Amino acid sequence: MKTFEDLKSQWEKQPELTTPNNGSKLIIEKVTFIKKKQRISNIVLTITSIVLIIFFFYIKAYNNSLVTMALILMIGSVWARICIEYFSIRKLKQINITNAASGFKQKIISYYKSRIKIHYVFTPIIIALYAIGFIILLPFFKESLSSGFFTYIKVSSVVVLIVLGLFIRKQIQKELFILRELQD
Repeated sequence: MKTFEDLKSQWEKQPELTTPNNGSKLIIEKVTFIKKKQRISNIVLTITSIVLIIFFFYIKAYNNSLVTMALILMIGSVWARICIEYFSIRKLKQINITNAASGFKQKIISYYKSRIKIHYVFTPIIIALYAIGFIILLPFFKESLSSGFFTYIKVSSVVVLIVLGLFIRKQIQKELFILRELQD
């Protein structure tokens, strides 16, 4: 009987959890920030795809099937990422922030689990397809550009890939941290 009394005493000594006055405001701000960040990503990706499409017509890529295939891989991978982000934003918008805390928390956990799947499955595939398209274009760049500019393109593409990889890693770590925090 002593252990029951000890448990009861410890239970009663726990601090009472109170909902912060601005708790819902903080949640709304965080969700709005996530949506804004994803929209900015989509704007950057859309601009990238527009530049690739303009480049496609500027160099008359339609005259060479290999160049066409490379640019279609690159443009297609960018558009695939845009679609993924668009549907991710829609999924986030569908979460009703006025739900009970436990229901809202479960939906947010589900959202972040889907984001982790996106980062670990779809993002590497998209980056690989984009890189394959770029690698296919390298011989054509070498043929038509000066050696200095071609070297610049090769080096800068590696730097961009490394920076992109570090950025994606940071995002994954941030989302994993949020997911762990929510599940605790």
